[in-house]
Amino acid sequence: MFEQIVAAHGGRALWQSLNAVSARLSFGGLAFAARFNRAGLRERWVQVSVNEPHAVLADYPGPGRRGIFTPGRVWIESAGGEVLAERRSPRTAFSSPRRYLWWDDLDLLYFAGYALWNYLSFPFLLTLPDVEIREIAPWPEAGEIWRRLAVQFPDELPTHSREQIFYFDQRFRLRRFDYDPVLFLPRATAAHYCSEYRDFAGLSMPTRRKVLPRRPDGRVLSRPTLVWIEIEEVLLK
Repeated sequence: MFEQIVAAHGGRALWQSLNAVSARLSFGGLAFAARFNRAGLRERWVQVSVNEPHAVLADYPGPGRRGIFTPGRVWIESAGGEVLAERRSPRTAFSSPRRYLWWDDLDLLYFAGYALWNYLSFPFLLTLPDVEIREIAPWPEAGEIWRRLAVQFPDELPTHSREQIFYFDQRFRLRRFDYDPVLFLPRATAAHYCSEYRDFAGLSMPTRRKVLPRRPDGRVLSRPTLVWIEIEEVLLK
């Protein structure tokens, strides 16, 4: 099944030839509004590395600057490369109670950086070392039967939660995945939907994403929209 999933998203040969994926996108939703940081609502280019956790957000948090994400450090620099702000061990900083009320630019940079790296590098993400995958019982949704993979990520890999479930339609395209976004709220549960696939130089990628609250039994609430993402253009490097 996994090889069919990779083939449905562009194929192993294409993914192995890539160094990075760049996307022009917009994103926002309650997750950003609730933290009183609306920088995420603006359109921007994002580039992610395929083989390692690394993302660059252009014009972040404003024109003429860029935000850079790595697991151990996030920073904002000028167009000339001068570091304007930085935070080391950024994930541990979310243990502060302030993060439940308000995010600064570096908080949002870490959250958006690792999340977009996960999304734009899928399914190659699942081939990284120590990622464990097993198929579980299928799931009925949207008048179809979606096959599912339960995935466990290693502790060192930056992602929403260690355990996630991925849903695939009959064409082996990713349609949904479930996770617990512990950085946003310790007991939060989410279902992330993918739709409107487009082909970009052989890479098949969803251009619309929506994250909704998930019930304990797997059913999903129709609102509020926690996160939305719209991708308008993708470049392969």
